[in-house]
Amino acid sequence: MKNKTQIFVLFLFVLTLSSCYSHRNLRLLQENNHSLPVYPQSDYTDYRIQVNDEIIYRIITSDATITKLISPDMGSGSSQYQTSYRVYPDGTIDLPFISDIPVQGLTFKEAATVIENRFKELIPDAVVKLSLANKTFTIFGDAGSGILSIYREKMTIFQALSLSGDLANGNDLKHIRIIRQKDKGTEILEFDIRPKSIIDSKYYYIYPNDIIYVRREFSSFYMVNSYPAMLGVITFSISLLFTVLNYGN
Repeated sequence: MKNKTQIFVLFLFVLTLSSCYSHRNLRLLQENNHSLPVYPQSDYTDYRIQVNDEIIYRIITSDATITKLISPDMGSGSSQYQTSYRVYPDGTIDLPFISDIPVQGLTFKEAATVIENRFKELIPDAVVKLSLANKTFTIFGDAGSGILSIYREKMTIFQALSLSGDLANGNDLKHIRIIRQKDKGTEILEFDIRPKSIIDSKYYYIYPNDIIYVRREFSSFYMVNSYPAMLGVITFSISLLFTVLNYGN
């Protein structure tokens, strides 16, 4: 009888572990769920240039000869063939005919103004446009892996994850992490992606050079994807229980 009791306790333990994913655990953009965090809204801030960024510039002037002399690859019509210029460890960048331009920590609009003012010493009507050549982010973990392009301004975490193949049932939605490089060091942002309040929070937008990590939920080892699957586990467990009990008799 003691052995049967122990088997029955084991059976109850198996049933406890054999749980199913719930809609509440997986649904995104949830409202009125008091168990989820509420994130404050945060204004979007423009990306600031960092060391080792690759900058592409375009100069606009009424003198076509000067344009070809300073930027001979502008006639290609595609940024794929344009030369990029790396930001040095001292935070400066060198461009044709001008050097040691401080750009680290500046937005692209601010950096364009600085470079434009330097060019106007040579070309009075110069207008400068800047863009980032290495406009990518990295994702790894249970949601996929790879280095992917940021194809639009103000790209969101949902768009980034969709590029990698979206989220699966076993992903840990409560502890998504973004590793972000800043001038003062590395910042790690951890958040729950399920509440609706994530929209326009500081976790919502993806920046160049971000690293997104999605780990697998530990409890997913015991989870089943649907109620029919859970019913199958229970049925199998009951059959196994009676088989063992009959064998004991």
